[in-house]
Amino acid sequence: MAYYVVFDVGGTRTKYGLMNQDGELFTSGDYQTNGRQLEPFLEAMKEVVKQYEKAWDVRGIAISLPGFVDSQTGYTEFAGAIIALNGQNVKTLLEERTSLRVEVENDANCAALAEKYSGHAKNCDSFICMTIGTGVGGGIFVNGQLVRGSFYRGGEFGMMLTETENGQFTTLNSSASTAGLIRSYKEKQGIPHSKQIDGQTIFERAAYDPSIQKMLDQWYKRIAIGIYNVATVLNPEKILIGGGVSGRPDLIPNIEKHLHTLHAWKDIEVKLEPCYYLNQAGMKGALYHFLMKEEQLDTSKKPIR
Repeated sequence: MAYYVVFDVGGTRTKYGLMNQDGELFTSGDYQTNGRQLEPFLEAMKEVVKQYEKAWDVRGIAISLPGFVDSQTGYTEFAGAIIALNGQNVKTLLEERTSLRVEVENDANCAALAEKYSGHAKNCDSFICMTIGTGVGGGIFVNGQLVRGSFYRGGEFGMMLTETENGQFTTLNSSASTAGLIRSYKEKQGIPHSKQIDGQTIFERAAYDPSIQKMLDQWYKRIAIGIYNVATVLNPEKILIGGGVSGRPDLIPNIEKHLHTLHAWKDIEVKLEPCYYLNQAGMKGALYHFLMKEEQLDTSKKPIR
């Protein structure tokens, strides 16, 4: 049986695992992402692959990556927080170091692929997958086809503008991501930017601190505004929310609370759901993409269960 090493690269941590062609996850782990230095970034991946090769018949490497990713060539013009990969081709660089075939796809597109083939969108022809993490990403399916855009920049919801409390404009990446939430919390609490804070800390604190609850509520509102805007443009069957925060049972109710206060939401209302694979959608989708490239499958076929 063939096995594949899968990576889901995030701005803070990189998740990895070993899957077979049926999408079964045998083992997994994660490590801190070194997004500023190319060689350490590649060496960390190479070391994971080398360890798996000692005991498994590894046939390839599938990677989910943020930013403008050319899924055909592997070239990354812009990789979000992974600045070491700006203008680099992680596919060729890693193939040279491992002698294995490597395929790369945008992280939100990977999440959308996973949901389309075997998740909460398997019966949908048109849907959106919005991922909330270090940044805000988007995967778009229209009429059964993944929309990557003319220059692989489709679905970059995090670049949408939103208004701040003081009337200035910022992006969803800055204001509606978990990284943005953590940054706001640090500023409010006078915590140094360099200090590591787990987002879970904020949710726990909000349960008994009204000022933190208010800040968190503003964050939900910004996410709602982003969802409202993409719904008006694409009119999907449903919108799926991915990323680590998608596992919180109160996330969608809090977003919906704000959506119902927005003008005309009742006219364009779309069903919201968490991704079926929650925080593992990126790895699962990376494998789907690898197998699609390998077998030239289209979205009417299901390469793995």
